Amino acid sequence: MSASAPDHRYIYLASNSPRRRDLLHQIGVDFDVLTFRSGERGVDADVDETPEPRENARRYVERMALTKASAGVRRLFWRKLPRWPVLAADTAIELDGAIIGKPASAEDARAILQRLSGRDHRVLTAVAVSDGERTRSCLSMSDVHFRQLSEQDIFRYIATGEPMDKAGAYGIQGHAAAFVSEIRGSYSGIMGLPLFETAALLEVFGYPL
Repeated sequence: MSASAPDHRYIYLASNSPRRRDLLHQIGVDFDVLTFRSGERGVDADVDETPEPRENARRYVERMALTKASAGVRRLFWRKLPRWPVLAADTAIELDGAIIGKPASAEDARAILQRLSGRDHRVLTAVAVSDGERTRSCLSMSDVHFRQLSEQDIFRYIATGEPMDKAGAYGIQGHAAAFVSEIRGSYSGIMGLPLFETAALLEVFGYPL
């Protein structure tokens, strides 16, 4: 970071996702990652990511993004860090009304990809920004169609290791791009951070883009 740059040009990213970091860099956002001192990787001890009973995917991702942003603000207050806005996001897949998150194992990833094969599914990403006084959020919803996947397709993809840290067991920016025959919505939203909506939120907090 440049010491001469005004503070309002910086934010905190409350996420360890390399994809979200790359997307923020893409639109020229200067940020610090709000790291986790406990040694946890990608999981905030303040946030329980278990869906509530009968919770739909839209409410789930919105609740998670808002909760993560609030937890990030608490963390920077505790550490007495500069009070820049905190940005958080959450992504989930919806299929047949069910929420599909990250696979728990290779076998779980296989089962998820079999369910997505040859079908449409919806990718929902919520983004929240908070400075401790104001909190704003937005939602991106995109529809994705997978071609029919063979067992070999699924086996080879799981062998790359790529599905294991991604909602829906795939990343559109990686090998799974070959599975996607059509998208309707935001490509960056499917990756995990919808840039149009994110830029609009940051402008509300005085971040010039």
